[in-house]
Parts: sequence; structure tokens; C-alpha cells
Amino acid sequence: MSTLRTRLDEAGLTIRSLADYLTMNYSTVYKAVRQNEPPKRQAEEFKQKVNAFFVSQGLEGISGWSKAATNDQPKPQQEEINQDIELENQMLTQEAMKHFKLFRNPFINDIRAVRDIFMNEDTRYVLAAMKDVSRNQGILAVVGDSGAGKSVLRRLLLDELHNDGDISVIQPKIIDKTRATAAGICDAIINDISSETPKRSMEAKARQVERLLMTASKGGQRHVLIIEEAHDLTIPVMKYLKRFWELEDGFSKLLGILLVGQTELFHRLDERRHYELREFIRRCMVVEVPPLDHDIEAYLKHKFERAGCDYNKIMDSSSAPALKERLKTRRTNSGSLVYPQIINNLITKAMNLCASLGEDKVTDDIIKEL
Repeated sequence: MSTLRTRLDEAGLTIRSLADYLTMNYSTVYKAVRQNEPPKRQAEEFKQKVNAFFVSQGLEGISGWSKAATNDQPKPQQEEINQDIELENQMLTQEAMKHFKLFRNPFINDIRAVRDIFMNEDTRYVLAAMKDVSRNQGILAVVGDSGAGKSVLRRLLLDELHNDGDISVIQPKIIDKTRATAAGICDAIINDISSETPKRSMEAKARQVERLLMTASKGGQRHVLIIEEAHDLTIPVMKYLKRFWELEDGFSKLLGILLVGQTELFHRLDERRHYELREFIRRCMVVEVPPLDHDIEAYLKHKFERAGCDYNKIMDSSSAPALKERLKTRRTNSGSLVYPQIINNLITKAMNLCASLGEDKVTDDIIKEL
């Protein structure tokens, strides 16, 4: 059985000559030669053209491939195409760093100051909503898929509130939010805004919380309770949150509530599914951290600029549209996975592949092969 690699070597032909004949990107053909399998898209057509190439050279075609992919196979669902997208940080290889003349990774330890954060109109709106609920003691749920940038926005909010100085932040530290309790939230409030020891009974804790918040409010200090991974909160705890929010001094609420969670929080705040939460749901504003569908290129230009490199020397003009297409999915409400962390990971993979192939820039063909 002859492979594509051996047939080229025996005939003294190059991968470049095959790529030119097929009018395909070198990197795509290189990968097919290296793995002895046709590209996932139009596999049967690719094999026919390869055989035609060898026939034009007076040679026999390829008698065996490593993968018998054909156009007769059903087209994979978009969810299947995206199921291998990893959220864990990918690392640029030393080869890629040298290839693109980078001295630091644009996507690792990349946010060290406010100016490192990419902001567009959508994220500015979300941040403004977070700041408003902190300042005016409302209830807000910020929802977004994994890697959407929720934690970055929370850190930016904390930085701005710290600079303002008149709003204190309360953040329960329990890691497993499914184990959070009303008593635990009371303890977090007491510990974060005073040096007092929490009382033992729930009644005493509640009175202590109200007294401390009211005293601080009279002194001009406001408070916001921020809970991350809020999609894991139990129904009873969410019902208690309304009781915390109802604490007031005259017409002024004593506590704002900000929930930050993944898309499951949408379902938790759906009154049709959880009618018992209707009192809380009807008072809770929900905003979503949207994908960067229209700002992929602007986002990457910002990241590369902050790392001291030129976007146009790394990314071809065809790469951003290809990345958007690659990250289409029916798994989310928006139909897109164009989120910062996922963009970072895919572009890192693309740059690594680009360097290994000796290509000058990341192109649409490189993106399609990820």
C-alpha cells in the first residue's frame, strides 16, 4: 500500500508542487501528507484530485489512505464540531514564539492592568449595569458561557468600586456554592463589614446584619453582595437573598445583590421553571455577556498590541471570518462561542500549527484544520 508521502518521495515531487496543482493552502496539504488522510471537508474530492495529480505525472494514484472519509458520510452537527474546544489555557510553543518574534505570550498572564482589558460597547454596558446595581442597591444577574469574560468584568468592577471608596463589597468565600446557606451569607456580611463575631442563632445573625448595614448606611457607606458561580445556588438560598435585599432604612435599601454565573443561571431565573422563585425573579435584572462576533479582529489586535507585536504580521485577513465560522454553535442562546478564552486557545493552537508548517501567517485554512 503506497502512502501519499512515499509516493511523493519516490517521484521526487514536493508538497508545494502538489499544493499548487490542487490550488490549496500549503498547510492543509502538508497535514494531509503528514497524516496520510484527506482533509475532513470534501475528502472524496481531495483524493480524486490527488490521483489526478499523479496521473498527470505519469504515475499511479494512492492505493491506501489512513482514514476512509468520504462525502457520503453525514455532515457533522455543529455541536460535534465544537465539542473538542478546550477551555484550559493552551501554551505557545517556543518554536511559535520564535517564529512570530514574540517575547511573551499574548494570552497568558495577559491582564495585569485595566488597560489590558478589551472593552467593546456590549461589555461596557454590562459593566455599567454591575456598577449601577452596586451603587443603587438593586438585584442583577450577569450570565455568560464559560470563557466569556465574567470574572474579568468582576475584577474590573472591584477595581472601580475600590477607587470610588464609598461602596463596600461582600464576597462569600465558600467554594462549593451548592453548600451555601443563609447563615453562611450572614456570616460573610458580618465578617466583611465589621470586626464583630457572628452571633450563633439565625435570628441574632439577621439582627446583627441589619444593624451593621444600617449603621454603615447612615455614615454614607453602601454595600453590594457579589456571589460568583451563582448558578449553583440552591432554591432556598435564592429565596433568602430577597430577604437580604429587603433590608432597608426608610426608602433606602441597605444591600445590592450581584449574581455572576454560567448560562444555567438563565434557567434558574426562569419563572416558568421555578415559580416558587417568582418574587426574586421579578425583581432581578438579567444581562448576558455576549460573544465577540463583531469584534474578533479588534480583540486580537488589542491582545497583540498589549504584547508588543503587530496583528497584521501574525494574522491573515481571512483568519477572523474563519474563526467566527469555526465557533458557530447551536449550544448557546447566541449561537456563538466567540468568547475571549476560547479565541485565545484556538489562536494559540493556530499559531503553533502555523510555526510547525513554516507558514508566515495564520490563515483561514489553518483555522479550519484545528
